[in-house]
Amino acid sequence: MQVLTTVLFAVQILTALAMIGLILVQHGKGADMGAAFGSGSSGSLFGASGSANFLSRLTAVLASVFFVSTLGLAYVSGARPAGSGSVLDKAPVTAPGAIPGAAPTTVPAPAASGAQAIPTAPSAPAAVPAPTMPAAPSPSK
Repeated sequence: MQVLTTVLFAVQILTALAMIGLILVQHGKGADMGAAFGSGSSGSLFGASGSANFLSRLTAVLASVFFVSTLGLAYVSGARPAGSGSVLDKAPVTAPGAIPGAAPTTVPAPAASGAQAIPTAPSAPAAVPAPTMPAAPSPSK
C-alpha cells in the first residue's frame, strides 16, 4: 500500500508541475482583443476562438490525470487495517471544563457500591488581581 501511495504522490506532483508549465505557456483568450482595437486584426472579439489546440487538449488530459490521482490518494488514505479505528477513539476523555495538562483529581466512591473513583477537574486557581496603572500627571498650563 505504501508503494501505491508513493506512485500516486509522484504522478500528482508531476502532473501539477506539467499543468502549471502548460498553462503559463498558453496564449490567453483576452490577448487578441487588444489587437482588434489597435494594430493588427483579431479572428474574434468576443465570440468563439475556434477549436482547441494541442496545448489546451493536453492541459485537459493532465487535469483529468491530476483529478484521478487525487481521488486515488483520498481512497488510499481512507483505507486502514481492520481494527485500527479512528484517532479520536484513542484520545483520552477529560471532564468538561478540565484544564488540559493538569493532573486529574478523583472523587472517592461510596464504600457500599463497587463503583470506581471518577476523575474530576482540579479546582480553579485563585484570582490574581489585575495590575493597576499609575495616574498620569495632569498637564500644566
